[in-house]
Amino acid sequence: MRPQGRWGNSAAMFRSLFTSPEKRPGPRRRRIDLGSGHPPYSIYAIGDVHGRLDLLLVAEHRIRSDIQACGRPGLVVLLGDYVDRGDSSAGVLSHLGDSVETGLRRIALCGNHEELFRRFLDDPLEHRQWLDMGGNETLHSYGLDGTALLERYREDSAGFRRVLREAIPDEHRTLLETLPIALRIGGYIFVHAGIRPGVPLEEQTDEDLLWIREPFLTEGSGLPATVVHGHTPSPEPTAGPGRIGIDTRAYDTGRLTVLKVTARSAAVL
Repeated sequence: MRPQGRWGNSAAMFRSLFTSPEKRPGPRRRRIDLGSGHPPYSIYAIGDVHGRLDLLLVAEHRIRSDIQACGRPGLVVLLGDYVDRGDSSAGVLSHLGDSVETGLRRIALCGNHEELFRRFLDDPLEHRQWLDMGGNETLHSYGLDGTALLERYREDSAGFRRVLREAIPDEHRTLLETLPIALRIGGYIFVHAGIRPGVPLEEQTDEDLLWIREPFLTEGSGLPATVVHGHTPSPEPTAGPGRIGIDTRAYDTGRLTVLKVTARSAAVL
């Protein structure tokens, strides 16, 4: 569906962010564009989970209750960083794969920690720094000790990969490889980290969408849309120019933020 109306002259540039990967150079994760009109359902954005399956289950229960109370369908959009730091990363990935059983419509976006995990599985010795960024906790959730494995296989990447293949389900690997990176619905863009301002949209990179902080946090995206993002933690949800941040550091605060978005408002559930 082509953007119309208030998107004005920026429509073509805006669509370029969501063009198919084969039309742009380099490896790119999928962008999803659900059109410029606000949908006839509520959107529930969930911030960075980081291995806290317990908090995710509670958040989804609140969402189900709200959907039932409002009598209006809902779509859950998760903003990435499902793994690392918390103690149930494997459980979170398994849960995200059980979408039929949960009864919720969900779109799970990629975060930088999923990309780091994916790279580690491809070449654990080259990407060993992931272990110090919460990766050890993720491997523990699969019954592995990353530090011990690194010592044992410090010159044997093939052996290291073999151990990882045996412990980590193919379904989890497929999920890590296929997570989309951005979602546009109506006047909102949902993405893990943010969007680089001042750069033509057709030149936005996966790296920026997964990692950017400044100058996005200060300047916003410069697009005629509100960007809902995680990645930059804060004790409370934050608002800036054309953006709403909802990473409330769930893994150690116990607070996993849910932002409910309707045609009229966006508010913490």
